[in-house]
Amino acid sequence: MKNVVIQNQYDGPKVAPKKNAPATFSLDYVNSGDAAEIDTGIRETIKGIRLSILAMGVGLAKIKAQGLYIDLQYHSMAKYIEALCEETQMDRSSIHNWLYIGEAYVNYRKDLEKIGFSDADGPTKLPYVGRALAVYQKKDVFKAVKEMSLRQFIAFSRGEAPGPKPESKVRVKGNQLFIGDRPAVTLDEGLDPKTRAYLERVIVEAGNALEAGEVILPVRLYDMDELRRFERGADRMLKEMRINYKGKK
Repeated sequence: MKNVVIQNQYDGPKVAPKKNAPATFSLDYVNSGDAAEIDTGIRETIKGIRLSILAMGVGLAKIKAQGLYIDLQYHSMAKYIEALCEETQMDRSSIHNWLYIGEAYVNYRKDLEKIGFSDADGPTKLPYVGRALAVYQKKDVFKAVKEMSLRQFIAFSRGEAPGPKPESKVRVKGNQLFIGDRPAVTLDEGLDPKTRAYLERVIVEAGNALEAGEVILPVRLYDMDELRRFERGADRMLKEMRINYKGKK
């Protein structure tokens, strides 16, 4: 996910440059006061042309707050969302969740800007900020929304202590990978460095997933170009799935 920061109440999200990057680009449709331009930006973002959950959410919030759906020939925000779902094939709950994210960002914009909150920090946490503020002091809530995972923050917003993060039991020592104190995998010392580094990385990821109770899906792809295209599609699917996450496994 690009590192996106939204400035001012409806300022356009700016993509922060990576190191040595020659240029940046702007997801600037949120700046516009033109309903059609915002609508086009939202539709492009949904289709994955320009991916920013925060930008899309703030765009939806602006259309609702300023009644811009009327400029688009819709009688209500509900009718606009209905048409958006039909055209983009997105389910209604996803669109509504993006709207809630945008509204939450606008409501707590100043505090989120102070902590440098961006897409990379998990915008799906934002709808739970209001509930957390009813339980904790503001400084603790915005520290938590920046640092915690979605699951941790949902539990935190309910007043549940997240608990300390357990120390990882997966480690590589020499040519062996250990889980706890037990050797799980031994790599041949005669492997070339590139192959060995690749296998170590794969095995450590598998160990970390096992430790976290997660699932790894092996996928064989033809080449790096196919990998890049696959990653873009998989990233969009994961974000869509996790936007609808309500604290249930």
